[in-house]
Amino acid sequence: MRGPGRWWRRQSKPEKVETYTRWSFHSFAVVEFVTIGIMTVPLGAWPGAVLLLTVAVHVGVCFVTVSRALDWTRGRRPQPVRLLWTLAAVTSAVGLSAMGIADGGPDRESVDAAAGGTFGAVIVIGTGIIALGVRGRRRVFAIPAAFAAGSFVVAFTRGAPVGESLFASTMVLFGGGLLAFTAVVSVWLLDIVYELDEARETRARLAVAEERLRFGRDLHDVMGRNLAVIALKSELAVQLAQRDRPEAVAQMVEVQRLAQESQREVREVVRGYREADLAAELAGAQGVLTAAGIDCTVGGATAAGLPVAVQSALGWVVREAATNVLRHGDARRCAVRLRMSEGHVVLSVENDGVTEAGGGPSGSSGSSGSSGSSGSSGSGIAGLRERLAEIDGTLEAGPAGKGLFRLTAEIPLPSAPARSESVAVVRTVSEVTP
Repeated sequence: MRGPGRWWRRQSKPEKVETYTRWSFHSFAVVEFVTIGIMTVPLGAWPGAVLLLTVAVHVGVCFVTVSRALDWTRGRRPQPVRLLWTLAAVTSAVGLSAMGIADGGPDRESVDAAAGGTFGAVIVIGTGIIALGVRGRRRVFAIPAAFAAGSFVVAFTRGAPVGESLFASTMVLFGGGLLAFTAVVSVWLLDIVYELDEARETRARLAVAEERLRFGRDLHDVMGRNLAVIALKSELAVQLAQRDRPEAVAQMVEVQRLAQESQREVREVVRGYREADLAAELAGAQGVLTAAGIDCTVGGATAAGLPVAVQSALGWVVREAATNVLRHGDARRCAVRLRMSEGHVVLSVENDGVTEAGGGPSGSSGSSGSSGSSGSSGSGIAGLRERLAEIDGTLEAGPAGKGLFRLTAEIPLPSAPARSESVAVVRTVSEVTP
């Protein structure tokens, strides 16, 4: 059981919904085979075996059609038009075979009931599965209408009264229409789940792009004017130097000053970009996680008393951890806690939704909720360790129980406090089983 359970946990939410939808319609075919197998007992050995064999062929075609139709809805293969027509033909053939066996078999009321039940089950289930591979409401509901009309013709030509023929066709129309409606709704829900997942990924990419644009705007604002002045004064210095004017030296001195000032301003921009504010990162993480459907609350005291370098390093830890909770795994709960004890500040980030037992960092993120693999840490973890090492800090990341992942950063404070104290900065809790 560990294998299937492990495989299921590795699936994303859309993949789980797709698997559920796929096997739900597969189960309809299995139920058809089992039900008809029970109903064919009154037909006798040979007629029952022949009918059950034809039903088995119908079930096999249904299995293939479900897989191909759902793959088509996800854009993985062309529409299986020929397969849909094949299923329609097999469905009609099996239904007519059931009626033929009833007509040529023993003259018993139970045989007619078994044949009628077989006919209805095959038609209804075939109708619903064909609807998986069709688009448009008119086309979808034209399928059960066509089979219902055919059912009326079959019943009437076998000598059934008009009332009974209408009743039989109405039951086929109702059952086939209900299963066709179920197919339409299932595909609609599956598309919505995939679209929401794509929107979540797009939102994360837009956040990164927005930050890059902000950094680009800051650099443009800082460097644009200074570079224009440097170019102008350099051109002026060249012209003065060609005329042997002493003012050329003054202009070049001014160019040198502007270049040094530009270098200092660029360093300030980069420093502001690289030094993350802990309070801002905590608020941002709460907003992003809440928007992603992860239950998130922020409370407790602020970290205003921490040194700027410590706040910057811990802010990067929060930023990286929040990003990885969104990008990896299937997290529903995330808890961030900051505590100070014996001259050290410790930040821990714990989340559920780890998709592989014992899984560690994955990809470039290498943090919580990873999807993956074991082994070496990703560049995200490595980058955080390097950043913390500059201020003698350490970083640990790994599983913290069933479906949990914990990232812990510890940084020594410049001066040890007189006594240990614990401050809860953020606690984001949501208890949902992964």
